[in-house]
Amino acid sequence: MAVVLDLVNNPRPRHPEKAHKPDSAVLAKPDWIRVKAPVSAGYFATQKIMRDNGLHTVCEEAGCPNIGECWEKKHATFMIMGDTCTRACAFCNVKTGLPGGLDRDEPAHVADATAKLGLAHIVVTSVDRDDLADGGARHFADTIRAIRARCPRTTIEVLTPDFLRKDGVLEIVVEAKPDVFNHNLETVPSLYRTVRPGARYFHSLRLLQQVKELDPTMFTKSGIMVGLGEARNEVLQVMDDLRSADVDFLTVGQYLQPTRKHHEVKRFVPPEEFKGLEAIAYSKGFLMVAASPLTRSSHHAGEDFARLKAARAATA
Repeated sequence: MAVVLDLVNNPRPRHPEKAHKPDSAVLAKPDWIRVKAPVSAGYFATQKIMRDNGLHTVCEEAGCPNIGECWEKKHATFMIMGDTCTRACAFCNVKTGLPGGLDRDEPAHVADATAKLGLAHIVVTSVDRDDLADGGARHFADTIRAIRARCPRTTIEVLTPDFLRKDGVLEIVVEAKPDVFNHNLETVPSLYRTVRPGARYFHSLRLLQQVKELDPTMFTKSGIMVGLGEARNEVLQVMDDLRSADVDFLTVGQYLQPTRKHHEVKRFVPPEEFKGLEAIAYSKGFLMVAASPLTRSSHHAGEDFARLKAARAATA
């Protein structure tokens, strides 16, 4: 469990909106969810590159269980525009509050770190920046272009916020030509009010659809968590909704509760159920599906992108 309140080393709570909530129940993790602590030389080498460039990663900020595996291979998901989010989702461990100004040198720093890590495929995500007029769209575009200039052979995947009430800004990101545009639905519509209250399900769905309308050749991707209290038929409906938006790639992973102040885990979904969901998703027409307890949006992103391209080529 992560710490919500550390008033000795950090006088400001990481999640001030959750600090006074009652503790939620915590289920014991089954054996299939356990991972090893990160202790490899590769892990610490990746960490040093991030620190030297003053960069944030969603791997650390969101407490990803796969950080040891990914960082050992020098794979990391860069989180741009700071470490503080303007939303307060019930599932997320990223710090919430009022962010600072944008670092105009950050795109160059991300590009430099990409080169130092020797990345063939990079994933760039961000906190929500509702305080910015464009929601950070131009900063995404600047980062994509900086990586292209510094590492022209690196393929680029973006995992964006929803740009809610920011009309006309999606085009800015799409025009910068990332290879993959990812935006996660996170959960089923019935749980949005409690799990993702600052977002709107059909707005997120429409965002993904608009990407394909703006550039039909761009790969689109979305992910959901299970174990939040959703019903099976709701998960299948989300699959249908995503296919109606022509989304190519679906990820499905187990929700893991960051702290007792976050949304509780209602159920640990066994691996065989994930295999069943994967088979159903493929039958619905997704080009690529990743579904397992530890699946996360950017886990094995490079390998999955190669498979995604191959799947499209096979259907051409």
